[in-house]
Amino acid sequence: MNKTKQPLFHIVKRGEMPWYFSWGIRAAAIVLALICCGLISTLVTAENPIQIFATIFDGSFGSSRKFMVLLQNTAMLLCIALALTPAFKMRFWNLGGEGQALAGALAAAACMILMKDQPNVVVILCMVVTSILAGALWGLAPAYFKAKFGTSETLFTLMMNYVATQLVAYFSVVWENPKGSGNIGVINPKSMVGWFPEIFGNKYALNIVIVALVAIGMYIYLNYSKHGYEIAVVGESERTARYVGIKVEKIILRTMLISGAICGLAGLLLVGGTNHTLNAAIVDGRGFTAVMVSWLGKFNPIWMVLTSFLLVFLGRGAGEIATDFGLNSSFGDILTGVILFFIIGCEFFINYKISLTKSSKKEEK
Repeated sequence: MNKTKQPLFHIVKRGEMPWYFSWGIRAAAIVLALICCGLISTLVTAENPIQIFATIFDGSFGSSRKFMVLLQNTAMLLCIALALTPAFKMRFWNLGGEGQALAGALAAAACMILMKDQPNVVVILCMVVTSILAGALWGLAPAYFKAKFGTSETLFTLMMNYVATQLVAYFSVVWENPKGSGNIGVINPKSMVGWFPEIFGNKYALNIVIVALVAIGMYIYLNYSKHGYEIAVVGESERTARYVGIKVEKIILRTMLISGAICGLAGLLLVGGTNHTLNAAIVDGRGFTAVMVSWLGKFNPIWMVLTSFLLVFLGRGAGEIATDFGLNSSFGDILTGVILFFIIGCEFFINYKISLTKSSKKEEK
């Protein structure tokens, strides 16, 4: 007689879940993340938990400038996430957003430095063309080798991030100002050649408006264009795409050109719109965070706006806690990690459910 032991529970794939239910789970995860961050901060600082939560909101909404910085950071993160989304929807895992944005930033800075004696309009037009082209070409390289030789796009795009980082670091020394500083400094601070004009009296506003237009355009492109349909078909099955006459290699090249070009645009906006300088940290890891934004937003530009805003808001709140209570920046990173753990972890409960197993004993003779 054998006894078969049954597991206490098993994990089952969920069916299609209503959008309001899935976002309810995400909202619960955010609340739990905030509570957890509040408890950790209270234990470390011995402050009132209410003061901790007030500090989180003060980091983003404490002043008009903080709010504009929140929107600017959201726009830059969203821009790169929008760039990665067509490739991801095609099942081309583009992890090179950081490098593609750096390539665009390098091209923009080169125009500002090498053409500083030219009219501002000419320099800005040159920055726009070269930045978008640089990002597009940086994205085209892994796409070409994937289409022609079947190389791993994940490794290829990831490695090209480091190439772009070192190129920027090299030119930061070549163009260093003043000499011996090891960094470029503010480019054209007096003439402001290559600086984008301010609108609504704020230097962040133009970037925000441009990214908002890109988000609308990407939503239309993915959902209502022939190209968007072809991307979706290739993502579902390359074999099916080839069967219906879609040239998969052409779609891969075209999509990565678009993906890289929008990343290059993000680099352009950082250099010409807000920072007016160039260094290896100018993209600030957004190329990697954008992967999570695109995934959490289910490749939907509308949901990605909310996801980008949420991640930037919580990240700035964590940093504000560290600053206000005299803690080092690592504490802010710890809180950011806790927040991301809850946000990413909640996706498990959206896609799967845990079912308890009824205890039973089977006897076999």
